Amino acid sequence: MTFRELNLKEEILSAIEELGYENPMPVQEQAIPFMLEKKADLVALAQTGTGKTAAFGLPVLNMIDTQSKKVQALVLSPTRELCIQIANDLKGYSKNMRSLKVVAVYGGEDIRVQLRQLDTPPQIIVATPGRLIDLIERGKVELGAVDFLVLDEADEMLNMGFKEDIETILERTPETRRTMLFSATMPKEIANIAKRYMKNFEEITVGTKNAGSENVEHIYYVSQAKQRYLVLKRIVDLNPDIYGIVFCRTRMETKEVADKLMHDGYNADALHGDLSQAQRDTVMQKFRNRNIQLLVATDVAARGLDVSDLTHVINYNLPDDVEIYTHRSGRTGRANKKGIAVTIIHSKERFKIKDIERMLRKTFTQEQIPNGLEVCKKQLFHLIDRMENVEVSEEQIETYMPQIMTQLEYLSKEELLKRFVSLEFNRFLSYYKNTEDLNLPERSERGERGERGERGERGERGPKQGGRVRLKMNVGEREGIDAKRLLGIINDVTNDKSINIGAIEVTNKFTFFDVFPDQLDQVMKAFADQTDVVVSEAKASKGFDDRKSDYRPRSGGSSDRRSSGGSGGGYRGGDRAASSRPAATGGEKPWRNRELSDRSSRPAGGGGSDRRRSGGSSAGGGFKKRY
Repeated sequence: MTFRELNLKEEILSAIEELGYENPMPVQEQAIPFMLEKKADLVALAQTGTGKTAAFGLPVLNMIDTQSKKVQALVLSPTRELCIQIANDLKGYSKNMRSLKVVAVYGGEDIRVQLRQLDTPPQIIVATPGRLIDLIERGKVELGAVDFLVLDEADEMLNMGFKEDIETILERTPETRRTMLFSATMPKEIANIAKRYMKNFEEITVGTKNAGSENVEHIYYVSQAKQRYLVLKRIVDLNPDIYGIVFCRTRMETKEVADKLMHDGYNADALHGDLSQAQRDTVMQKFRNRNIQLLVATDVAARGLDVSDLTHVINYNLPDDVEIYTHRSGRTGRANKKGIAVTIIHSKERFKIKDIERMLRKTFTQEQIPNGLEVCKKQLFHLIDRMENVEVSEEQIETYMPQIMTQLEYLSKEELLKRFVSLEFNRFLSYYKNTEDLNLPERSERGERGERGERGERGERGPKQGGRVRLKMNVGEREGIDAKRLLGIINDVTNDKSINIGAIEVTNKFTFFDVFPDQLDQVMKAFADQTDVVVSEAKASKGFDDRKSDYRPRSGGSSDRRSSGGSGGGYRGGDRAASSRPAATGGEKPWRNRELSDRSSRPAGGGGSDRRRSGGSSAGGGFKKRY
């Protein structure tokens, strides 16, 4: 099928042909005829980068009355970048349509500029929700004549907390409007909005609902948490032509990783919420022009980015939600091109990979972290390929060739090549000469499986089954500490929800908890700068038996004990003061998805199991307000 078979106006066809459009993509092939021929609303589910802007933009432009000076179409998008991109695309599609005006309104720009643009009402407004509501309240935008409302990247808007804003805007538009909702995933919130605000809508799904792009290969590497940055460098060095985004959890981590990469000579930069709009625009312009090879970003900062031809997306940390992983991986593998989504995990996160596999119906491949020899070999032959394919300008170098030939005539071809390779390659050879193997020892992986399959059901514990380290914090019950508060404190101070906390014991003055050895340094370093809360290694704690961390309840349970491994991480019931003794967890071991045998351990962020969630799932837990 070609675009000329879709019954679009000649002005639109001529414009998109100049842009190189010939054959519609699957979502366009389904959505455009639907919009032109039917009257119902539309829910379209398709991955980012599949041509959704043209899918709604072309039919809307086809039905706009260019003689009317009222706002007839409204497109909502989650971010400034996507808003600008959509507006520019619509202007490109409509460049041959006389009297058509498209205006983009978004936060981060002087509102006075946008107010002037709205002096003459446009037929189409592309907007971010917050700025649009501001303009509506100023009386500058009137939505009473809107015939077409588009919610683009609707799941992203909900993730960013725009639900109330979207509902406010929907209530300002006429009930006679047609609504088009485009989304990569279909969470319950999207379904609820569709049922509440859309009439007789039909659903178009390109690919599998809530699934990732078919063009993306998903791989992961397993390492110790403290070696995550070294693994990242190996991945980048193994892919000399990499052009991608590295996703981090927090602004602080984003800055640290980007700074380290730049310090180590990599072509990278950071994108996070602390940047001014001008700085953000500069970074994005460099990245789009490929002057930056690696963009290190948070999910919030990267939402709505429209960058073509990314080769890789690297998850420096796993996101909390499968939907976020879907959006991250959807940044690559666009427009029928292949892409790779890489994830770095530690051994205690394997079950999360299984959860994502199940939700996306994708198979992830575990690969061995490349050693120094593999990286050097890849870099060497990349260099040789570049030399072989370099464009030689005879005119520019002809003058210098006689002198060069004379100076190097005593060298044989073999010697010349050796020196060339050494000149260009010595840095890599030196760096990787004695580097360590970052893969977890084979015996550790066998041990994890053995503990889970043989001893795990019996609940045996000890240094050989997990090797936990007991820490002591100088606050306890009298400061209002319980298991949930403890997890919130650890989230706040470490800025890392992947920290796994084992058995917890709270006394009147102190709190004791377990961490794994590979995360000990990270926790201790994070708390080193704290003045109100001090963490140290505990020699022993009253009433705690290190050989047992799954405590069994007395008959009938107890209402005044605190859970050491349960889902809530707080009181088991009643108003009585909590005992300093560890609480019963019940007969069931709730952390069966743990790879190591210590099933009482859970992430500080509460994401340790797909069966239950700890009460400390959100960072903070009131810690900053209290201390």
